[in-house]
This record gives sequence, structure tokens and C-alpha cells, in this order.
Amino acid sequence: MKARIHVFYKDGVFDPQGNTVEESLKKMGFSRIKNLRIGRVIDLEVDYPSKEEAKREVTKMCEKLLANPVIESFKHEIMET
Repeated sequence: MKARIHVFYKDGVFDPQGNTVEESLKKMGFSRIKNLRIGRVIDLEVDYPSKEEAKREVTKMCEKLLANPVIESFKHEIMET
């Protein structure tokens, strides 16, 4: 199975990279942009007997290491290969 994890800053947390890119795009003439946020995507392969167990374990990975629960939120999807 494959897991894809999306991690983003929580609403209200300053996103310096997103802010820089937003301002650059506006200077290039893309003036209708509002609140650009940049996150990251993590892809990994996992070997669990069921999709439900894979979901539980990937959630634990996110909570313990892959996302900072104080300032970031995450969502993930499990895809059978």
C-alpha cells in the first residue's frame, strides 16, 4: 500500500514561505491571489495487513513525527497498489 500525507500550517499560523510566494506572484501581476499557503506532501509505502491498520499507523506517524501538532494539521490517504 502507499500512503500520501499532506501537511499544512494551521489557520492563523504565519506561513513565511507562502507569504513570500504570494507577494512575488502579486508583483508579477497575479493580483487576485488571497491567502496562499504552502505545505508539503509525503509519500511512503507501507506494509500492513489491512487498510484500516495502515490508516491507524500512518496517523500515529503523523502525530509523533511527520507533523507538528501545535502548528500543523495533516490529512492522509491510503492507496492500495
